[in-house]
Amino acid sequence: MVFGMFMAILDIQIVSASLAEIQAGLSASADEISWVQTSYLIAEVIMIPLSGLLSRALSTRVIFTISCAGFTVMSLMCALSTSITEMIIWRALQGFLGGAMIPTVFATAFTAFPPSKRAIVSPMIGMVATLAPTVGPTVGGYLTDLFSWHWLFLINVPAGIVVCAMVWRLVDFDRPEPALLRRFDWLGFAAMAVFLGSLEFVLEEGPAKDWFQDHLILAFTIACVVGAVVFFWRAFTQEVPIVDLTAFGNRNFWTGCLASFICGIGLYGLTYLYPVYLGRVRGFSALMIGETMFVTGIVMFISAPIVGRLSTRMDLRVMMAIGFLLFAAGTWQASFVTKDWTFGELLVPQILRGAALMLCMVPINNLSLGTLPPERMKNAAGLYNLTRNLGGAVGLALINSLLNHRTDLHMQRLRESVAWGRPRAEETLAGLTQQFQSLGSDAELAAIKQMAAMVRREAFVMALGDVFFALTVLFVAMLLLVPLMRRPKAVAAAAH
Repeated sequence: MVFGMFMAILDIQIVSASLAEIQAGLSASADEISWVQTSYLIAEVIMIPLSGLLSRALSTRVIFTISCAGFTVMSLMCALSTSITEMIIWRALQGFLGGAMIPTVFATAFTAFPPSKRAIVSPMIGMVATLAPTVGPTVGGYLTDLFSWHWLFLINVPAGIVVCAMVWRLVDFDRPEPALLRRFDWLGFAAMAVFLGSLEFVLEEGPAKDWFQDHLILAFTIACVVGAVVFFWRAFTQEVPIVDLTAFGNRNFWTGCLASFICGIGLYGLTYLYPVYLGRVRGFSALMIGETMFVTGIVMFISAPIVGRLSTRMDLRVMMAIGFLLFAAGTWQASFVTKDWTFGELLVPQILRGAALMLCMVPINNLSLGTLPPERMKNAAGLYNLTRNLGGAVGLALINSLLNHRTDLHMQRLRESVAWGRPRAEETLAGLTQQFQSLGSDAELAAIKQMAAMVRREAFVMALGDVFFALTVLFVAMLLLVPLMRRPKAVAAAAH
């Protein structure tokens, strides 16, 4: 089951480093190719909270096998796509069908195993949930470089078949409740799909389209608000709601979901920022970016058993606080980024990030889900995983908006430093003109263009530093949440 979850989470990020190759292979436009990512995320975010009800109605064994089989078939269809329209349809179905695997694994960890086993199970799940999106661009870069973009999807097929067979044979610990399907709230489901799907679309596309200046973004925002109102009305008035929200009455659960939301920003936001810097500023290929970022994955592998052992001997809230402090230390160091940074300068921030992800994810899992009764676990696991995904979506939207705003601001300030009459600027321009002498009368124009590109690059690097600093403030602020959480009794007992 954990291996199936790894495939589902990996596929969020595995295409991110190879979108240019997919775009060329399918003759897609720049606007269309982004939907290869967006369609998957929108569909997945709808299924994740729905999985709780389906797991209760069909049983863990049946829902996981159906989810894994559907994901595997849609992976094959993605590889066989001949147009961008086909690819978007298959990617959406891949995300929707595969989305049930993620929360089902979390629910199983806290219902099928006694608290004494959480020191083994929780780090394993935490490592997979954070490692998959971290190594996604690396794996994608290698597969595309060695074979072709089709193998981003074909690699899921043999693995998916093995997971389906093993889960059907080995997983059988709960009984289905088919009566729940007869009272399925279709209006609630439609409202949830509109609410979460529109929210994901607005967050994904908003920064690039100047938010509410775009009519489509405005329309989807209105749809999101209407969908949210109807969804929450049905959730609180139906006998069998599509998503049971009562878990939020548990203090540890709602504080844990908030921590998971912030952890999602750190997980997906930094997985986005480092490749953007290495690609746009350093000019690295997808493979080189993957090799540079692989450090985080190695650190997570090494730290997982250590964190598992610590979780039985240490207050989980203290572990979580240390994790967020390490996140903050890594982003604080990265806030001093320059255009010349490469593997060596990024090594320590990535080591800190890898250790921080494990130190945050494992205690947050145990603190959030460890105090809930088993009968509420399936719904709660869906909501908990939804908050991490939404954290990633909100984080990326805010990061892109802040990046655009601060780049423009730094451009304005740098223009004053490279104006005519500034000796340093004129010397640089003269030197560049000398370099382009072979172009004859166009030498000065080429030099001015080169200088403008240098200014844009510097402004972008300075904006990246600002974003890293903003993330540092966010992670430090998360320490205020720690005193609100209670230590789970079961885990505390296991520690003794």
